[in-house]
Amino acid sequence: APPGRALGTHPRKEPMEALNTAQGARDFIYSLHSTERSCLLRELHRFESIAIAQEKLEVAPPSPGQLRHVFFHNALPFVGFGFLDNAIMIAAGTQIELSIGVVLGISTMAGNLAGYVEALASRLGLSIPDLTPKQADMWQTRLSAHLGKAIGVTIGCILGMFPLLFFADEEEKLEEKN
Repeated sequence: APPGRALGTHPRKEPMEALNTAQGARDFIYSLHSTERSCLLRELHRFESIAIAQEKLEVAPPSPGQLRHVFFHNALPFVGFGFLDNAIMIAAGTQIELSIGVVLGISTMAGNLAGYVEALASRLGLSIPDLTPKQADMWQTRLSAHLGKAIGVTIGCILGMFPLLFFADEEEKLEEKN
């Protein structure tokens, strides 16, 4: 493991998303196993070769079907993330904050489930949309991806509120005892 990393999958100082900086890219590269680095390098070369070959070509924007695929590809992992995050924080958030949070000075929202949920979704076979490099960089594709994430996490958070149904029953039982 690279210096400065303890537990978890992300460097302490910088979130995994910061791959647009040299340090962020280095941290990401060092967090990978040698086989993962080789695979990433191969795919980057393949992607760049296609991008260079298509640089002068006029590429049609993604079709509505491709945009739907991008939307769902991004939404589904975030439904899982929103659900788990909300359900865990509602069910155990108070205990986490009172015990660990006070000692370490952290908030209950300090945990990052998104990386784990996305990894699980890819293991379950959630396929990547078939887009050219130019199509992947188009505003329509990015908008579809961001909307998928936003709507997915919203749906997940709403579904993850189910523990509140049980808390209402517990409050009624406490009032009956008093």
